[in-house]
Amino acid sequence: MSRQMVRPGGRSARVQASVHAAVRELVSELGRDALTVPLVAQRAGVTPSTIYRRWGDLRELLSDVAVERLRPDTAPGDHGALSSDLTAWAEQFLDEMSSPTGRAHIRDALLGDPDGGNAGRCSAYAAGQIDVILTRATERGENTSDVETVVDHVVAPLMYRILFRPDGLDAAYARRLVEGVLGPAGR
Repeated sequence: MSRQMVRPGGRSARVQASVHAAVRELVSELGRDALTVPLVAQRAGVTPSTIYRRWGDLRELLSDVAVERLRPDTAPGDHGALSSDLTAWAEQFLDEMSSPTGRAHIRDALLGDPDGGNAGRCSAYAAGQIDVILTRATERGENTSDVETVVDHVVAPLMYRILFRPDGLDAAYARRLVEGVLGPAGR
């Protein structure tokens, strides 16, 4: 059973924030492999049973933390044109997701969530960012693709290459994907 976390309020939000912070601190100090539920609980100021009740096990906790870390902090940059906006976003997405930390977050997000809910949340983050870019472009009077087309032709190949064929993966590849989805008019 998935324990997909919602953004709770009150005490529950404080517990989640404390536990997430403890995980991030301990990973930074000791490394991921040294983590245990009792160690996280002690640092967070909660009992291990709180963690087990809420997250199930360490893998699900790490998955929840990873999904939150993959959530974008800001809206995509506005560079004045669809091509520029989408290219800058794709290059940043590639840079963040292909970094050792990004790859670790992707792995953790997927490992602790066998039903795929976390993958869906991560996909929604990317789709939301793309929607902002496309909406902005539409408001400027530019012709745009739809979100799913950009996901299929930019995000999906980037993620595949990040996970399975990272050799030679660079910003030029991301730019080619964007050019491919926008066609000659978007270049």
